Amino acid sequence: MIVVLKKDVTEDQINHVVEKIEKLGLKVNISRGTEKTVLGIIGPEDVIRVTPLEVFPGVEQVIPVLAPYKLVSREFKKENSVVKINNKVQVGGKKIAVMAGPCSVESLKGLKAIAKKVKQAGATILRGGAFKPRTSPYDFQGLGEEGLKYLAQVGKELEMATVTEVMDPRQVELVAKYCDILQIGARNMQNFSLLKEVGKTRKPVMLKRGISALVNEWLMSAEYILANGNFNVILCERGIRTFETLTRNTLDINAIALVKKLSHLPIVVDPSHGSGYWDLVANGARAAVAAGCDALMIEVHDNPQEALSDGAQSLKPDKFSFLMKDLKKIAVAVGRTV
Repeated sequence: MIVVLKKDVTEDQINHVVEKIEKLGLKVNISRGTEKTVLGIIGPEDVIRVTPLEVFPGVEQVIPVLAPYKLVSREFKKENSVVKINNKVQVGGKKIAVMAGPCSVESLKGLKAIAKKVKQAGATILRGGAFKPRTSPYDFQGLGEEGLKYLAQVGKELEMATVTEVMDPRQVELVAKYCDILQIGARNMQNFSLLKEVGKTRKPVMLKRGISALVNEWLMSAEYILANGNFNVILCERGIRTFETLTRNTLDINAIALVKKLSHLPIVVDPSHGSGYWDLVANGARAAVAAGCDALMIEVHDNPQEALSDGAQSLKPDKFSFLMKDLKKIAVAVGRTV
């Protein structure tokens, strides 16, 4: 349920309404927009229905939320959310952010070399995996804390924000110590213990869509993070599993517009995982910008043939640079910038 407050509502009136709702055993989240302040109520709606909140000073309207996700919905917040990352960069708004770097952090020297090139091309967020969830237990699993240190060092030196995956609730504190954005991978989209844990931090979280997840299921997973107090959430479409076998995944371009319709959260698109082949990445990125994404995540490697993970879908720096120039033209055509 959502309580819409009047334009001229006072802080005392807001506190009074919040106190009344909390006494009923419900949780309240406050969203302050440019036009109005909205209260999102979490808990059994039958409890609140017997209390006429409309009569309280400062209350304009009480609206039941039909979607199962309350805080993620457009009903809770009409304006697009903008997630600010360490005052270095933001995801949301007119400018489309670009995250780029290797799938895995392999060495300090290699990471720094790639980071310099992607930054020169226009990327503002450095990606790189320190913990790698692999299908085979015998594949490279990442450098762990050593990789996190490399990522933090290079990000600081080049003044780039950083994003890396956290796989386990026990890793959250460690990863948050070094990294700016906590990535929840596709395999962990419904790891509710992990979602609750990152929800307790105030670090930005990028939630990837599960390999076979419905959009509603994806948004419900985001709701777990917001319900635990963290509103700095970015959604990431990275392709879903379909009956198609010629690509690694099927990039769901429809999901971009659909998420924008249903939710206020910004959305990133990962065309690298969306296809699994480097020569298809550029087309996926172009389509994502045209469809209205707020950011892109692209895998880049100096020597994809020698990459310890996902070399087949990684662009070489020169091709990434060319793509960035192309994306700027498309962004302008849809009223955005890169």
